[in-house]
Amino acid sequence: MAPRQRPATVDDIHTVAQAMPHVTDAGSSTDRPVYQVGGKSFVFFRTPRPDARDPDTGERFDDVVVIWVPSEDDKLALVQDEGTPFFTTSHFDGHLSVLVRTSRIGELSRTELAEVIQDAWLSRASPRRAQTWLSEHGLA
Repeated sequence: MAPRQRPATVDDIHTVAQAMPHVTDAGSSTDRPVYQVGGKSFVFFRTPRPDARDPDTGERFDDVVVIWVPSEDDKLALVQDEGTPFFTTSHFDGHLSVLVRTSRIGELSRTELAEVIQDAWLSRASPRRAQTWLSEHGLA
């Protein structure tokens, strides 16, 4: 039996995103980075918005991260799986991304989080960059 993977952390979001090739941070502050590849966002730390709020208190969540996904099927698989902390809101209907609160990131293993972020990068990188990365990692 494989050992249990350690829980993911917020630092893992930054570490994995920054480790991908050709990544820049287009965020306007250090506490809300916007990780991009080729000028396209793939992970960003969102400011509190009215569409993501605590159902009991009505307070806006201040710890939401947006992560792109390759397809609507991938999005549905993540948000409909009650075993994951991913969710969406009506604001993101038709948008190929999922949301996750940093306060719940530990419900994922570091490996699971890395896979989601790598898929996000792959979905936004140019075909040449994506193919190069896949080949370098023995996935192509």
